[in-house]
Amino acid sequence: MIRITGVLTLLVLVACGETISPAPIEASTTQGLPVLPKNAFGFMDLSVEQLAKSMASKNFTLVNVHVPDQGSLPKTDLSIPFDQVRGNMDKLPGKDTPIVLYCRSGGMSAQAAAELAAAGYTNLYELGGGFDAWKAAGRDLLNK
Repeated sequence: MIRITGVLTLLVLVACGETISPAPIEASTTQGLPVLPKNAFGFMDLSVEQLAKSMASKNFTLVNVHVPDQGSLPKTDLSIPFDQVRGNMDKLPGKDTPIVLYCRSGGMSAQAAAELAAAGYTNLYELGGGFDAWKAAGRDLLNK
């Protein structure tokens, strides 16, 4: 029933001369990061491919939140343990500045991103799959 209603709505709009264009899935920003929808926790989920593409024109703060230290992505700016991010917000840039968080697999960075979003940070990204996904994609990881 929902599918039929959607099709009928589309037909009515087309018949009335409405132009229908799909919403952009991804657009570039001045920071080189893609514009993505925020998840329910207030941050954006970033893929390895999206981050790798953004690294060439890097204009964001890249933060490793994994504990214990097991290596870092190239061009990492800060290392702050995920469970200490609230107490270290003075080390982070402004609340509207783009920040990309990562950990080993994504769990710790998702927790840190949710914590920062709750504290008012508005331009947060979290690397889905963490540096495990980065390595699995054939990308280099800097060891400790």
